[in-house]
Amino acid sequence: MKSSRTPHLVLTTSPFLHTEATTPKIMVEVVLTLVPVLLAACWYFGVGVLLVVAAATLGAVGTEWVLFRKTQPGCLRDNSALLTGILLGLILPPGFPLWMAFLGGAVGIGLGKLIWGGLGQNVFNPALVGRAFLQASFPSAITTWTAPEGGLFSIPSSLFSVPLMQASTDAISAATPLGLAKFSNEFTSVLLLISGKIGGSIGETSGLLLVLCGVWLAARRIFEWRLPVSTLLSVAVFSGIFFLIDSQAYPSPLFMVFSGGLLFGAIFMVTDPVTTPTTTKGAWIFGLGVGALVVLIRLFGGLPEGVMYAVLLMNAVTPYINHYTQPKRFGG
Repeated sequence: MKSSRTPHLVLTTSPFLHTEATTPKIMVEVVLTLVPVLLAACWYFGVGVLLVVAAATLGAVGTEWVLFRKTQPGCLRDNSALLTGILLGLILPPGFPLWMAFLGGAVGIGLGKLIWGGLGQNVFNPALVGRAFLQASFPSAITTWTAPEGGLFSIPSSLFSVPLMQASTDAISAATPLGLAKFSNEFTSVLLLISGKIGGSIGETSGLLLVLCGVWLAARRIFEWRLPVSTLLSVAVFSGIFFLIDSQAYPSPLFMVFSGGLLFGAIFMVTDPVTTPTTTKGAWIFGLGVGALVVLIRLFGGLPEGVMYAVLLMNAVTPYINHYTQPKRFGG
């Protein structure tokens, strides 16, 4: 007769630990975390920023649906294209033409993700691939910044510029803190950098809000905390060395950490689980590399900002970092 008692020994295969977290749920949670960032951008630059983010998102989601709808009917269910488009929109200028934002979203998904085989196969961060394309193709438009003085209902006419035609401007332009530091040797107050009422990309200006978003995501264990921490520490240490050498010529570590897109990049780009190392030691190496490159590009490169290129360069060596930092097998 067959026994109904629970067996004393059960042999089964891995995985043995299960979690309710799924890729779509994680993507949605990150998107929800970006909502306060987007609301702050509306307060500083006007509701026109919603159109820029929407255009970039439409380009990303639309491209994935058009290219993968037949081979992978449920391609949009993982919400990765949605997140990519929103991230790209948030690292664009407030007055960026909508057709360019749409094109950037399409290129980011097409060349940054789909060409590699889809979710989990890409080497480079898709949102940064899209922005790198826009940086190379439209260098003037992507370095034209809007001052946060237009009002909540401000919608710049430059958003609706005709493709391949000169964009009109009707807003007050403003240099970014990094631009002022590099080309005029003027250093913006750290308090302004923390509050966010400065020129810059849509979602990168409010340092305090970005820190709070990072703490929330880390508490929820959405990302590997060592990646942003090592990145920020690296920037602080390397910039601190130059600051000690000549405090008149080089900005302070606090300025370097809170200015530009470093906080946004450290929290939302460096923590991409697909394009960053999977090992603990690798996370520290990756962050160290990103921070060092950011400082070198900002201080000695031709551009005032270096986060995008630093992350993409480290994305390229992530497979090697993973290879050389894998722990030894038991008994190996």
